[in-house]
Amino acid sequence: MTPIRIGNASGFYGDRFSAVHEMLTGGPLDVLTGDYLAELTMLILGRDRMKDPNRGYAKTFLRQMEQNLALAKEKGVKIVANAGGLNSAGLAEALRELAVKLGVDVAIAHVEGDDLIQRAEELGFGKTLTANAYLGAWGIAECLNAGADIVVTGRVTDASVIVGPAAAHFGWARDDYDALAGAVAAGHVIECGTQATGGNYAFFTEHEIGVPGFPIAEISADGSSVITKHPGTGGVVNAGTVTAQLLYEITGARYAGPDVTARFDTLTLTEDGPDRVRISGVTGEPPPPALKVCLNGLGGFRNETTFVLTGLDIEAKAALVKEQLEGALKAKPPADVQWTLARTDRPDAETEQQASALLHVAVKDADPEVAGRAFSGAAIELALASYPGFHVTAPPAAASPYGVYRPAFVDAHEVPHVAVLPDGTRRDIAPAAETLPLSDVDEDRLPAPFTQAQVRRAPLGKVVGARSGDKGGNANVGVWARSDEAWRWLAHRLTVTEFKLLLPETADLEVRRHLLPNLRALNFVVEGILGEGVASQARFDPQAKALGEWLRSREIDIPEALL
Repeated sequence: MTPIRIGNASGFYGDRFSAVHEMLTGGPLDVLTGDYLAELTMLILGRDRMKDPNRGYAKTFLRQMEQNLALAKEKGVKIVANAGGLNSAGLAEALRELAVKLGVDVAIAHVEGDDLIQRAEELGFGKTLTANAYLGAWGIAECLNAGADIVVTGRVTDASVIVGPAAAHFGWARDDYDALAGAVAAGHVIECGTQATGGNYAFFTEHEIGVPGFPIAEISADGSSVITKHPGTGGVVNAGTVTAQLLYEITGARYAGPDVTARFDTLTLTEDGPDRVRISGVTGEPPPPALKVCLNGLGGFRNETTFVLTGLDIEAKAALVKEQLEGALKAKPPADVQWTLARTDRPDAETEQQASALLHVAVKDADPEVAGRAFSGAAIELALASYPGFHVTAPPAAASPYGVYRPAFVDAHEVPHVAVLPDGTRRDIAPAAETLPLSDVDEDRLPAPFTQAQVRRAPLGKVVGARSGDKGGNANVGVWARSDEAWRWLAHRLTVTEFKLLLPETADLEVRRHLLPNLRALNFVVEGILGEGVASQARFDPQAKALGEWLRSREIDIPEALL
């Protein structure tokens, strides 16, 4: 059978608005997908729903369809997106109203069942703002098989919006694990949009990135795929960009989902021409018996102030203002106070900015008044009474609410999965009949070491790439080598101990290392570095997006032959 061409036009809620039009006009497609949901997005949509129960979906998607619905129909491109968020039925109804208004005859379906908020207490989740299980691809496939032109879902796994169309197109069975696993790998690569085509790429200086085009997966009947993009668009697709995305936000070699567990240690990448990378050989296993659930709650209120410290005596200036502010808040201190001094200053600086350091203080409390003007006002009141050169980066402000993310797991049989077809028929989607508990793979597969007496101190990034991201309170850092020799060195040199030495912020945390020799890669999972998730803003880089780049900037002894 001819491969199915599945494109992506959104990697997050807020991605490039014009991408839908670009993908529909840039070349042939069978299906256009969009991923609008992240852990933080679910919290944002949950707060929207608190204000209006008819909301809770990604309004951007509706505006994109207003501009492009007729074009998609004209070109025969089906649309599959998880933009339904917490209200996929509401989005489907809004799309029907839009189609009537535009005079476009389209069949619209949706998938629901992921929203467990009404059963949160019963399932042991406690009080929470949102509770959404990650559903799989079969509800999407059911809708497409029933003739849907547009399918919107709530919380499905990111890859499911790609796997569903492929499964419907090829008629895969529930136990076609290898084919499903191949589609999961392709879906994982393209679901974050331009991260597969040169965006956020470690070796970006080697290519003309410009405005990267969005990615396409040409998926074949056996689940193998070619990752590419429309001709003439910006960016690049090569083995490095695909490797980087395969390593993004994973743990070990087993990448589990509700339909299949894909073995990322079995896949092979092959250059297949300019801007074309083939993914083949992915094997699949039955999925685990439990579904992951994303829980978001309101944690309280937060506020922050950044003091600018300029010139001499930076440490003494920081100590003075810290003592003064904590004294001013002594009567009713916030529950949590975090100070961070960033020594961005340099001696004998040629500009005032280069002579300045930043002292950041962030507070959290259940009381919005304690974390609000009581805090920020006290900081500003020090303006004429503290260190010389006192100024801050922003005026005093009220506190803002922050969220807390928690992962949970629930037996798949406890979660309804319903495909609501274009004619309104409701079809229950059964959970996987065969399951396999998730476990780590055997990792005694280190290559022969690469040793050379002649070494030079240099940044690690001179010889390896990295891609990092968040999973709740944890961060992952995928590191890959670009040659067999560099892999042999990397696998032995970058141990957990060395990783912690290079990144001192991880020294007291649990760090696990996973090997992916077929990608010449290591993946490090750092537990707890992001606190209670991105919404809690527990760290300077709350989604760990640049953790990998920090690692690459750290100096280490590297064999001269690799440099």
